[in-house]
Amino acid sequence: MILPMTLPDTELSPETLQAALRQLLHARHSCRAFLPAPVPEATLDAILTLAQRTASWCNTQPWQVVVTRGDATHRFREALQAEMARPEDAVADVIPDFPYPLRYEGRYLERRRESGFQLYEAVGVARGDRAAGAAQAAENFGFFGAPHVAILTTSDDLGVYGAIDCGAWVSNFMLAARAHGVASIAQAALAARPDFLRAHFGLARDRKIVCGISFGYADTKAPVNGYRTSRAPLSEAVHRVDS
Repeated sequence: MILPMTLPDTELSPETLQAALRQLLHARHSCRAFLPAPVPEATLDAILTLAQRTASWCNTQPWQVVVTRGDATHRFREALQAEMARPEDAVADVIPDFPYPLRYEGRYLERRRESGFQLYEAVGVARGDRAAGAAQAAENFGFFGAPHVAILTTSDDLGVYGAIDCGAWVSNFMLAARAHGVASIAQAALAARPDFLRAHFGLARDRKIVCGISFGYADTKAPVNGYRTSRAPLSEAVHRVDS
């Protein structure tokens, strides 16, 4: 059923909207240590309702989302950690539905390294310590202690455009969450074993796994939540054409 959407009774000033968006964009960050307290159902519904306003190609709204809470999160954590502990040569499904980048080079490699070094410094991993680095990477599959996980899927028929629309949904979900005091982190790592996810959650074969989002309330005392990544200047991202 298609739900009708109504316009707000009053329009906020551009200045008010700009200030709110600016604050949200600067306040949001990838949280890697969560408190165990769950997000109240009403708060979660409010966040999801806002994310549902995401623009999509021809208004297809391709996203479908599985959200875990309570025992479901614990069961998923244990099952995924066991799955990821299996050697790759013993697992047929080791390729995500949307392949990871082939390589990182140039400025992309520089930015990735900068972010990685910040993370390692925050958690006390020495450069070159591969074992400690691998242990930190494995925290992805424990959801960094988050009480909730969202698994985002799109229809196979919609191809890359469905995935792009889902990316917009992820961004809006995280901003809406931050507006409600809820922290989050988008995780491509949770899409590494798509067949396992489809089986675990009873998803249809034509639902393609885009990514996961762990979310809950941030542990503000955890050192890993104390750093922020940089952003490239406009001169590196925007090419202006005047004539």
